[in-house]
Amino acid sequence: MSTLITGGNRGIGLAMARVLSARGNHVIAVCRQPSAELQGLPLQIEAGVDVTDSSTLVALDERLGDSTIDTLILNAGVLSREGLAELDEAAFTRIHRQFETNTLGPLRVVAALQHRLSPAAKIAIITSRMGSISDNTSGGYYGYRASKAAVNAVGKSLAEDLRPRGIAVFLLHPGFVRTDMTGGNGDVTAAQAATNLIARIDQLGMAESGSFWHANGEALNW
Repeated sequence: MSTLITGGNRGIGLAMARVLSARGNHVIAVCRQPSAELQGLPLQIEAGVDVTDSSTLVALDERLGDSTIDTLILNAGVLSREGLAELDEAAFTRIHRQFETNTLGPLRVVAALQHRLSPAAKIAIITSRMGSISDNTSGGYYGYRASKAAVNAVGKSLAEDLRPRGIAVFLLHPGFVRTDMTGGNGDVTAAQAATNLIARIDQLGMAESGSFWHANGEALNW
């Protein structure tokens, strides 16, 4: 079983790489710069890959040779906090970066690697409950919320386009996870989130393709 994870050098991506490699999966961890923790794991590291730069994805595809991918986990993401009172040009630059990474990044990866997906492969897009429009009762976080809502739409379209090939696509919220991205705040550790996310990926199939789930098994509203 071959699993490719973007953003595999830290946080949730690193934790998933650790769990999957321990259970015997061939893990390809994709990142811009490998961490010491990642380098200590028995897996394949593909560094120098930026999901916002298609040329690095073309180079990745070339390096993968004849490899196939059974599970594609699109985890790379960024977060910044924009409130209505702080929407200056710098804020709009950060918002743009979030769209490039959180929304277009997963789509670029699928576009570059779709020919490597095995029959009955699975794609897991690590999104966020903050991308749920119906769940937004506190406002703010303009770039993050909007980029995650947009990647949910991307994931739904991918599910429909890949359905004839038997490839399932899921939108997965990991929970409020204690990572560098959240400043160490959260309800669960990266290891707990990784275990829950992998359980959902294992459980879900074509019948659930295109749907939005909490890592704890709760179906989420758009």
